[in-house]
Amino acid sequence: MTQTLPVAAPVAAPSRRWWTLITVGLAQLMVVLDSTVVNIALPAAQADLGFSNGERQWIITAYSLAFGSLLLLGGRLSDLIGRKRTFIIGLIGFAAASALGGAADSFGLLVAARALQGVFGALLAPTALAVLTTTFTIPKERARAFGVFGAIAGAGGAVGLLLGGFLTEKLDWRWNLYINVVIAIIAVIGAIVFVTNAERTGPRPKLDIPGTIFVSGALFGLVFGLSNAETDGWDSPLTWGMLAGFVVLITAFVLWQRRAAHPLLPLSIVLDRNRAAAYTAVLLAGAGMFGIFLFVTYYLQASLGYTPIQTGLSFLPMIGMLVVAAQLGTNLLLPRFGPKVMVPFGMTIAAVGMVLLTRLDLGSEYVPDILIPLMILGFGMGSTMPAAMQTATLGVDREFAGVASAMVNTSQQVGGSIGVALLNTLAATAATDYLAANQPATAAVAARAAIESYNTAYWWGAGIFATGAVIAALLFRRRGQGLALHTEPAADAEPVLAH
Repeated sequence: MTQTLPVAAPVAAPSRRWWTLITVGLAQLMVVLDSTVVNIALPAAQADLGFSNGERQWIITAYSLAFGSLLLLGGRLSDLIGRKRTFIIGLIGFAAASALGGAADSFGLLVAARALQGVFGALLAPTALAVLTTTFTIPKERARAFGVFGAIAGAGGAVGLLLGGFLTEKLDWRWNLYINVVIAIIAVIGAIVFVTNAERTGPRPKLDIPGTIFVSGALFGLVFGLSNAETDGWDSPLTWGMLAGFVVLITAFVLWQRRAAHPLLPLSIVLDRNRAAAYTAVLLAGAGMFGIFLFVTYYLQASLGYTPIQTGLSFLPMIGMLVVAAQLGTNLLLPRFGPKVMVPFGMTIAAVGMVLLTRLDLGSEYVPDILIPLMILGFGMGSTMPAAMQTATLGVDREFAGVASAMVNTSQQVGGSIGVALLNTLAATAATDYLAANQPATAAVAARAAIESYNTAYWWGAGIFATGAVIAALLFRRRGQGLALHTEPAADAEPVLAH
């Protein structure tokens, strides 16, 4: 690990720090909502550009493959070349890729633009969290900042559904991509004015090339394998070949990190008990959360006949509860009880919300049948995500803040990929079994089969959250053992490389 000269970390004025939070929050919102905002635009884009149903999934997969496989590299680059510079490059690149996608006149160009979005998103997302981590070091301010950031991370998908529905219905599907240009311009101005840029001290560390190749290849294999399972099934040789490749490459990555002079991801970061618990919580929450958005959206539009805008509006109470829980948890409850209580509590509440969703049928009303479970889920996610994200980056050396932050994004992305692939497969199997057992397959039977498939996904989603609650309760340290959220950072003698 590179040795650096101890220097005092620059402390920004309070007002400047909060403007930095707004800037970072805009960048995080842009990246997170892009995972769902494009989904609603897909039917209109398909009609406009004329690509097939089989090709359609590549609009989503191209983004997730590039994003998921390059996150750790993006986080490490922010450590090496400076966080302000990396942040601005990521914003400009993401905006340019979005503009290219919005102007696409062919399927191939749209896929290429989505892949480019993923590349710059992998640079931007961990850098945004690293900027937040190194800007807010006062415990009380840090709690508030992570409450806001965690709320954005949790609610971004639902915001994407709302925004995507409005833009698709009122303007054009291309505005689901163009909107990123508007957000990025505001964020770039904010980054230039408010994000601090410390001078590097000591020798420049080297990039771990073998480790980068191993982990990027491993994450590519994992995300591609899970995406392929969603489309071709779990019996596909390509699915298992890619997943086997992931196991081989991730093993090689771990073995290399133990001996590398300049490791991409020092194993001490992920082997710390609290951080390991936090990364696991983010992964499982991501798996359950993506299932919520996916299947509730299907249910509202396909089963109840909601329009895209109505579907997006339906998630607003969930977002409201998520924001309330995030602020209440990080400012009052987390400092008092710690993550060992708050994360299992949030996961348990989310599991209850998922169980309530299993009661939905073709005759359900929005109030109270849909509204109450969504609000409960929002409160659960708002209690879980900020606490887990704050713990995941606590106590990490500034030299590795970027790659530690990247692990948070990687966990959420991998969790989402696992959740979508697994729950889709289980839901499809449940629908097929219901149709086989209820012949002839009339329209009414097909509608009931869809409800059966959603309910199966909700039950498994509840199981994911319940599993997360148990793991978090067992794995997180008790308050006062090891890392603690109330620990004051050292005012001086902090190694500063770049931020």
